[in-house]
Amino acid sequence: MTYKQLKWLILIIPTVTNGIWEYVRHAYLLPYISMDMGNWLSPLIVLGVTLTLLLGLFSRLERLQDELNQERAAKVRLQEREQIARELHDGIAQSLFLLSVKTDQLKKLQPGMDVNVEGVKETLRRVHDDVRQSISNLRNPPRLDALPWEQTIQEMIQDFRLATGAGVNVTWEVPEGSLTAKEKIELSNTLREFLMNVRKHAEASRVEVEFSLGDAGDSWALRVRDDGIGFTEDPFQKASCYGLRMVRERSAEMKWGFEIRRDSAWTVLEVRKGGRVYEPNLSRADCG
Repeated sequence: MTYKQLKWLILIIPTVTNGIWEYVRHAYLLPYISMDMGNWLSPLIVLGVTLTLLLGLFSRLERLQDELNQERAAKVRLQEREQIARELHDGIAQSLFLLSVKTDQLKKLQPGMDVNVEGVKETLRRVHDDVRQSISNLRNPPRLDALPWEQTIQEMIQDFRLATGAGVNVTWEVPEGSLTAKEKIELSNTLREFLMNVRKHAEASRVEVEFSLGDAGDSWALRVRDDGIGFTEDPFQKASCYGLRMVRERSAEMKWGFEIRRDSAWTVLEVRKGGRVYEPNLSRADCG
């Protein structure tokens, strides 16, 4: 039933109910019910029908209104994402491409600087790839309903393997059905950020991804461990650590615990449901 049909029903039902009652009582019930009694019964009957039928219609109307508001909000978010993607493409991506061209020109003019120039070019290439990936994600946000959630996670980990060449060991204990849709989305984003941090800064040869159940029935922990270069200082003292900062904000919003720590030769990034909040520790020299 459409929004417009619901509004018309809400308007018409009390009037039709009252009309039917008046016809029935005048045509058939006058010998049994006095005029005064009939006048008292009229509002009571209309009230009874209203409570019986219209409350359900009001609930459906509210649900339709909520769905409409959600669709409008989603449309606004998509428009904002498209605008940001366009600005990234027209601004940063184009500037990076131009800088790469100028670097090639510098290499031709200064052959003796080949090593340094190649390092700059490699850095530019990585930044440019990251920007292009960000533009793609903004324009085509990943939909967890397009694939089973665990399959989406597996593909994310496989992409990380191919990009880094690191050995990745995965332990996955938490059933998908025990998570809400919101938790799946936020966990997916968190894992992506953890893997990106390891990929950019860890120089790791071994990585472990663990999603394990906690002691309580509804508790769990998501950990990413790597044997990379380790920690040097608090990540949130550096302006470049926006990725982990977003994870911290996301964890606070979801009321999850968030921790970054050093465990022997391993660096551990962890979020958990039913855990304590993050306390500043050490992290990599450069984050992102």
